[in-house]
Amino acid sequence: MLSQVYRSGFQPFNQRLLPWVQSTAASRLYCGQHSAMRHVRSWSNIPFITVPLSRAQGKSFAHRSELKHAKRIVVKLGSAVVTRGDECGLALGRLASIVEQVSVLQNQGREMMLVTSGAVAFGKQRLRHEILLSQSVRQALHSGQNQLKEMAIPVLEARACAAAGQSGLMALYEAMFTQYSICAAQILVTNLDFHDEQKRRNLNGTLHELLRMNIVPIINTNDAVVPPAEPNSDLQGVISVKDNDSLAARLAVEMKTDLLIVLSDVEGLFDSPPGSDDAKLIDIFYPGDQQSVTFGTKSRVGMGGMEAKVKAALWALQGGTSVVIANGTHPKVSGHVITDIVEGKKVGTFFSEVKPAGPTVEQQGEMARSGGRMLATLEPEQRAEIIYHLADLLTDQQEEILLANKKDLEEAEGRLAGPLLKRLSLSTSKLNSLAIGLRQIAASSQDSVGRVLRRTRIAKNLELEQVTVPIGVLLVIFESRPDCLPQVAALAIATGNGLLLKGGKEAANSNRILHLLTQEALAIHGVKEAVQLVNTREEVEDLCRLDKMIDLIIPRGSSQLVRNIQKAAKGIPVMGHSEGICHMYVDSEASVDKVTRLVRDSKCEYPAACNALETLLIHRDLLRTSLFDQIIDMLRVEQVKIHAGPKFASYLTFSPSEVKSLRIEYGDLELCIEVVDSVQEAIDHIHKYGSSHTDVIVTENEKTAEFFLQHVDSACVFWNASTRFSDGYRFGLGAEVGISTSRIHARGPVGLEGLLTTKWLLRGQDHVVSDFSEHGSLKYLHENLPVPQRNTN
Repeated sequence: MLSQVYRSGFQPFNQRLLPWVQSTAASRLYCGQHSAMRHVRSWSNIPFITVPLSRAQGKSFAHRSELKHAKRIVVKLGSAVVTRGDECGLALGRLASIVEQVSVLQNQGREMMLVTSGAVAFGKQRLRHEILLSQSVRQALHSGQNQLKEMAIPVLEARACAAAGQSGLMALYEAMFTQYSICAAQILVTNLDFHDEQKRRNLNGTLHELLRMNIVPIINTNDAVVPPAEPNSDLQGVISVKDNDSLAARLAVEMKTDLLIVLSDVEGLFDSPPGSDDAKLIDIFYPGDQQSVTFGTKSRVGMGGMEAKVKAALWALQGGTSVVIANGTHPKVSGHVITDIVEGKKVGTFFSEVKPAGPTVEQQGEMARSGGRMLATLEPEQRAEIIYHLADLLTDQQEEILLANKKDLEEAEGRLAGPLLKRLSLSTSKLNSLAIGLRQIAASSQDSVGRVLRRTRIAKNLELEQVTVPIGVLLVIFESRPDCLPQVAALAIATGNGLLLKGGKEAANSNRILHLLTQEALAIHGVKEAVQLVNTREEVEDLCRLDKMIDLIIPRGSSQLVRNIQKAAKGIPVMGHSEGICHMYVDSEASVDKVTRLVRDSKCEYPAACNALETLLIHRDLLRTSLFDQIIDMLRVEQVKIHAGPKFASYLTFSPSEVKSLRIEYGDLELCIEVVDSVQEAIDHIHKYGSSHTDVIVTENEKTAEFFLQHVDSACVFWNASTRFSDGYRFGLGAEVGISTSRIHARGPVGLEGLLTTKWLLRGQDHVVSDFSEHGSLKYLHENLPVPQRNTN
């Protein structure tokens, strides 16, 4: 076993290393020879660390979220990861990215080790170059001219390539790690080094000493001298080092590492060969699941295939090391794949010995899809019956619901801010209001699915219909709002959509009982699985990547939550608003009696709501009037903190604190006041600083009001009404899944209509397009046909 230490500009280490380098006259030592090991002890004054030769059976991490606690990590780089597509040379950009990630984790205080391929590819590139150069020189001397004939390159022996490439590969790693002030040390091993007891001790001690000195060991099989693998050695309970996969697993267990990351050229482990139509990435793989997997051929380069990787991973897992197999070649993810894995993100296949008690989120997505399709085929009266039953359960089971909610509130006390605690709280009146809202949804849902919107006679006996259909599977993510669960569930049931719910952990007990009641209501027509509550440790960002299972994401929570989801969503549309910066413009012709009532209700009734007032725009002519004084006095009584806009502050000798930004959603008893000169300036201000949520004008001038209503480009625009009316229940929608400020599909409070899309139904009799050509026998009619009247009862 060869060990070669590379110095990377780390001065204190260089000073300690210099006497040893001078004494050995080279930077290589053979750990299998006692004299070399004595050199190691002589240059270091720190006692040699002895460790057990066989790792004690520890416990691997049960969940991805625990990987962030990994201290000692082995990263295995497959041949396909480090080599170019032509297999002659290294993928330098990819390697630089990997080194950067390893360096970041090393500098966080972790102990990183690399098991790398690439020596053969690097050596093949060097030898090909030397052969071509040699042939070209000989040919030029022989022919006496510069025109060279086509030259054939002989087949290069792998051991020779490894011998030629090993030093260059390590020099490259050295140069890259130097950029991060990190030292790297090379260790070359063969299977014999693990069979010889003394060599195992030497290897173990060397690795521990390097890690203790904050050096990254770079380990590889010594392909220049590696003997053939010993047959059946795996049957003895110890994995045989046949390739770098088995080497990485053996080292991980020997060194008691917390995590082994195996990077290959596929996303992870699939239930069938990658690329096949029905291949699905396995998120978590458990021992004993091998029967559910079909292994394909090995990668284009290297010695191992996926079967070898799985075998090595399961052996390491049995030894107490967690394992993740992931793609290290994809240009969109390779730049952060290692750090993403350590952060616990859903990347590749995670090997775990602990099976979850319930279904995985992927399985829940499939159940929601099939359950939603069954739900859509029910009669409208049956879907309404489910919702009516859920409304009854909310009132009949109030005691159980409030008891669970009380437990959530007790656990959240001191951890959540006041506005969030208020959102978390349930009460008898809230549950009664919920039940009323659900009954409204049931009554209005009779013809929501399958309603004909348009009928057209294309030609004789060829009729086209446009009908409403469910969107598919909805993912609703909500914070501190357990009352959101039955609202959203009722809307999904009414529209025949499958539903995945992800609530905040602060409302876990409330959500659990409300979901059980929802499933009890669904069970009366055999569609219990249509609504799923995600209770696993899935991160929101991971859920947003399930683009093959989820058709629409609806976030309900803070502006930060919505922004994070909009950023994380990969190919899935997001319905919602990131901020609720609502304005109220008090016109010069506003009624004194109306203004204070409207301002108080908009700001003080529920300041944490997204439709609460955040900025009050006052016409300049109202300053120093009794109306303005009444507004200020009312805000003072309600203990509202006032922030002055720049223009408002300029009118005051002693002004309140000047606002830091005119684009702030306070979500509390705080309000920005700004002065404008006209209704047009108010509109311009709203367009510049608003969030297109809800904006109000207070005036007695109808012409001014209509100008405001027509020119403000927001989802909800009101005249002489509180901003708090921007709500699905108050609009008569029964409930809402949220308020959307987007300009596509649904806008404003989103009820039943916003959760539907359409499909086209064409009924013909042996019609073909060629019949409608210039010389065809048929002509297009395109006649509009009457649409069945909608049931409004």
